[in-house]
Amino acid sequence: MQKRSARARMVAVLGAAVTLVAGPLTTQAQAQAAAPPLVYVAMGDSFAAGSLVLPAKEVLTCARSAVNYASLIAAQLRPAKFRDVTCGAAETKHFANPQPGIVLGTAAPQYDALSADTTLVTVGIGGNDIGLVGLAFSCVNLLPPGVGKSCKAANTSGGVDLLAQKIDAFAPTYGTVIEQIRQRAPQAKILMVGYPTGIKKGGCWPVVPVWGMDADYLQAALTRLNTRMAQQAQAHGATYVDLATPSVGHDMCKSASTRWIEGLIPSVTTNGLVPLHPNAAGLRNAVPTVLAAAGITVPTKA
Repeated sequence: MQKRSARARMVAVLGAAVTLVAGPLTTQAQAQAAAPPLVYVAMGDSFAAGSLVLPAKEVLTCARSAVNYASLIAAQLRPAKFRDVTCGAAETKHFANPQPGIVLGTAAPQYDALSADTTLVTVGIGGNDIGLVGLAFSCVNLLPPGVGKSCKAANTSGGVDLLAQKIDAFAPTYGTVIEQIRQRAPQAKILMVGYPTGIKKGGCWPVVPVWGMDADYLQAALTRLNTRMAQQAQAHGATYVDLATPSVGHDMCKSASTRWIEGLIPSVTTNGLVPLHPNAAGLRNAVPTVLAAAGITVPTKA
């Protein structure tokens, strides 16, 4: 009787152990089987589109690059569906409305790319809404500092920073964008992708002919826009992707071998043909940061 009882207890213990091991494995397998296929939609402006970084997959309407960060991410993640509707010169109004082509044609509203089965959305937008690139060009000054008027002074009235006010007034639009995306793609992870660092503190006049005070003013505006994007992302349940931090030391003042964003003179060497925009290295180096924020493991190639 005692031997039989001991044998029965041993069988029971082994059975329990098998259940403990098999249970999590079964649960994990079921979770993996239940995971929906990856459907990736990329939205945004020229920074996201990688405008005129070659090779281009769309030139006349949106000047979209075939090696923008979204395309590089898609190449790694191999989604079931990938829709890249990023477009040069896009503003948030073009998410809900058609956008006239840069040269020819018309781009459909970017929201149209979203669907109920979308699982990942990246969004890079806002610079055109506040006129940031136009402002940067207005800050160009070939004369030495002190000769003429700075763009910081031109955008300050009665001690009030008019551009900062414009950015703050625009900020809630990020929240609206997130909510609009969620309505159309309720199961999607939404990544709000910030802008990279543009220029170092104090600038580098005359290499980039913007006075030091104006270089700091421009970068402060870019930082403010990123901050407002991050705040709205947090408030509306999206994820902010910080491209500014990893791009420090790779601004437009750096040499061709180091910079990730171009100055006023486009460069064939860096494959950056649009002034004040990311070059090929800038797009490529955004990929790890975006992937880390997405929390998606890149599948290994067979």
